[in-house]
Order: sequence, then C-alpha cells, then structure tokens
Amino acid sequence: MVDLRVRLAGIELDNPVIPASGTFGYGYEFAELYDINCLGTFSFKGTTREARFGNPTPRIAECPAGMLNAVGLQNPGVEKVISEELPRLKEVFRKPVMANVSGFSVEEYAYTCSLLDQEEQVGWLEVNISCPNVHDGGMSFGTSPRAAAEVTRAVKAVTKKPVFMKLSPNVTDIAEIARACEEAGADGISLINTLLGMRIDLRAKRPLLANGTGGLSGGAVFPVAVRMVYQVYEAVGIPIIGMGGVSSAEDVLEMMLAGATAVEVGAANLVDPFVCRSIVEELPGAMEKYGIQDLKEIIGGGHHG
Repeated sequence: MVDLRVRLAGIELDNPVIPASGTFGYGYEFAELYDINCLGTFSFKGTTREARFGNPTPRIAECPAGMLNAVGLQNPGVEKVISEELPRLKEVFRKPVMANVSGFSVEEYAYTCSLLDQEEQVGWLEVNISCPNVHDGGMSFGTSPRAAAEVTRAVKAVTKKPVFMKLSPNVTDIAEIARACEEAGADGISLINTLLGMRIDLRAKRPLLANGTGGLSGGAVFPVAVRMVYQVYEAVGIPIIGMGGVSSAEDVLEMMLAGATAVEVGAANLVDPFVCRSIVEELPGAMEKYGIQDLKEIIGGGHHG
C-alpha cells in the first residue's frame, strides 16, 4: 500500500496535489463537478485589499503547448472574500485551504495577510510577489532580493500561519530571491509563476492581448519549472511547492524528485476540470510503476539518485 501523505509546513496533506490559484476559483464551482476533498488542498483566487476588475479584454490567448493570460488579479477584495466566499467554500471543503495574496505595496500585502490570518480555515498564506500582469505591483516585488525580503518580513510580522512566497521565473537568479525570502522568515517557497510572453495578431498587426504581454503557462513551461525547483531546493532549507505545466501523476513525481514537497496544477484545470482528481487517482499506479512506496521519501531525490 503506497503512502501519498506529505507534511507542508507542519500541516499534513492526504496527497501533494493542489490546484493553483487563479484556476480553481474559490473551490465551490468545482465542487459541483466532484468531491474536492480528494485534493491535498487548493490555493484560492488571488486576493487584494480592494476589489479589482482586472485588465481589459482580450486577456487570454492560446499558443502552442500552453496559453497566455493577462487577467490582472480580478477579485472582490479581501473583505468580501472573508464575508462571502469563505463561508461558501467551507460548505464544500473541510480541509485547511491556502489563501493566495497579492498587493501593490508592502503595506497592502501586510494588511490583507493580517485579515486572512484570522480565518480558521486558512492553513497557509501564499504571497504572490510574481504576477506579471499588473503594473506597479506583483512581479516588481519578486525580481529584487531586497524587495522580496521586505514583503516577507512585513507579512511575517502580522501573521502566525505558515507563509509561502510565490516567486517569479522572470529573474536572472531564482535561488538568490528564494534565499532572501528564507532569511526574512518565509516558511516556504512556491514556484514558478508564469513566464512573460506575447502573441501578435497578424490581421490587426498589434499584440493580441489588450495588456500587451501576458503570463505563459501550460506544458511549455514545465522544464523551466523543474529546473528552478531543483535550483531552489539546493539553495534553501524550507519546503517548496512546485508548479508550472503540471498535468499528470508523472509530472508530480518529477517535481517532487526535483525538490517539491507539494505540487500545484494550474493551466491544466482550464483544459480539463477533472484533471486534479485524475492525478490523485493515478498517483498510486505511477508510484508502483517507479518503485515508490512513500512520497515523502522521494522529495529532493533527484539530487542524489
């Protein structure tokens, strides 16, 4: 009998499969399709202090082996998330959930995290300093070790729950950013967010996305994500949540061998809403195929296997 359980910053998950923020809403939409309690947990939609409409349309573009998005953190704001979304979520999901937080200033990150930290069902805070689709915030905090550390310290000062800093791949040295977050008190690292990309409309002869650029996700980014998880595992001593192009049980195992304790599934949810359930169901067979009895034992195994 294989063991799918992992511990993420002190909280046990039944399995390491986590739908990524922005692709799973607040859970209850997917709960109409299947029992989402089969998941390890999930990261709900990115939350900011104030409500955001997001970027103008078009803000989605297809491309080979993936997609571009420039949604722009559309959400109802933290107070409505707490008063309206979390009560509905609690009706369909009985496990601790991951709260994804974005901001446009250090103070905003701290304020939003301080409110969500008080919510009983929130198990972890995933602090997104890597969104490439908003101006004057998001990724600008995640491309500088100093700025990443500043946000980390501010959030840790107002929270008691584990804090995972979600990092951008659009940097020269991902390990340097991760080390800065760890030194500032982060409990874990989430990576990678999307790669910055663009498509051009041949008929209109201008960028297809109204925002100009967008975040590339999907299978095309998987090798980049594995490489960055591998590098960060060697640079820090805190747990890693790996993501980027994951769509199968084998991808989960590969991410864990690179150093991930748990694995998020993003764009694949938009292609197949049942993909996370399928991955959970297929994990035992994939483990047996590769002679794995306990998932905890393979974390980082690719570094000395």
